[in-house]
Amino acid sequence: MDYLTIEGRKRISNRLFYLALVIELVLMIVEKSELYFSAESHVFRLTFVLTLLALFINHHEKKEWVIIACILAFTFICYRITGRNELLRYATFVMAARDINLGKTMKFVFYTSLSGFSLIAILSMLGIVGRVYIIQDYGRGNVNELRYVLGFGHPNTLWGCVYALILLWLWIYGSKAKIWMYAILLAVICGMYQLTTSRTAFMIGIMTFVLALVVRYIPMASSKKVFYILTGIVTPFMCVAFSTWSAIVSHVPRYDYDYPHSEEIQALDDLLNNRIQDLYRGNERHAGSIGTWKLFSDRLSEEYFDMGWVRLIYWYGIIPAALICILLVVFIYICYKRRDLWSVLILLSMSIYTVIEATFVSVYIGRNLMLPILGVYLCSFSERMINRNVSKG
Repeated sequence: MDYLTIEGRKRISNRLFYLALVIELVLMIVEKSELYFSAESHVFRLTFVLTLLALFINHHEKKEWVIIACILAFTFICYRITGRNELLRYATFVMAARDINLGKTMKFVFYTSLSGFSLIAILSMLGIVGRVYIIQDYGRGNVNELRYVLGFGHPNTLWGCVYALILLWLWIYGSKAKIWMYAILLAVICGMYQLTTSRTAFMIGIMTFVLALVVRYIPMASSKKVFYILTGIVTPFMCVAFSTWSAIVSHVPRYDYDYPHSEEIQALDDLLNNRIQDLYRGNERHAGSIGTWKLFSDRLSEEYFDMGWVRLIYWYGIIPAALICILLVVFIYICYKRRDLWSVLILLSMSIYTVIEATFVSVYIGRNLMLPILGVYLCSFSERMINRNVSKG
């Protein structure tokens, strides 16, 4: 029967994956709004089962099954140690994405997210759900500062959603976009800065815009190894190095000029709206400071803070975070072999953004737009390496 053939099993696997993807995207959109949904854990279990079925139904060679078993075993052990199941869910989701149509999938993610985010903004402006703006002290000494949220609950959340749409648009359309389209993109970035007043996010947006212009209008850049090497140095090594330094100095009291380079630390922390200080003083356990890092995390490490790379290490442990960093370096190498500088650009921008914001270090799979790309690229690379070894044997 058709469903017993390799192609038939692949089709069933892909349908299960797409069903899980739709559910995760809808859940992510609801979470971004000011609506409350209390059954998230049950939905996470459902999508995990769907992607696990998709993974097991699909055809794999014996060596692939060994790799799959090792990954599932390691992430399951992480889950048992930390009580957090995200690594297990993420790994299963990525491996289940092996045979999807990546271009169509990314367009689906883009237009679904765009529709959902637009609905949130429209409902807030109509006064149905969510606030249009919030007046409060955002850490700059002005208790009456007004920033727009458009139904997303916080200006940084609004910017983060628009930022994700920008990255998706660049990956899908950036290589063929006209200059007037880039002008509109620049206007969107500047407009979002006027609404949210997020300085650091604006700088990352402008950096992403400039690099996108370079990739778009200097085609030979995609074949230059130096761009991939530089990205590999920044992502993840410099991002992790800065985050580690932040965790080390987070205990330094404000304006303690007896500490070496205290003024520079304070100036940088002011620029980051006290994100470094919050690693130590944001809660009683000093969650995120270097003293709370472990080889594997524990069930008590549940605190939230903004610095994403620190959260990755704090939530899951040094060893899992190191393996993720190695995986990203392998991904950059695969992009070089494919001459895909656009995916590298997206990864670079996300990595720098994750230094200051933990949007992509989350329990919500739908937030991380890189996962389908990682799934297709890493799984196809693994398959090629296995087949190459078999042919040599």
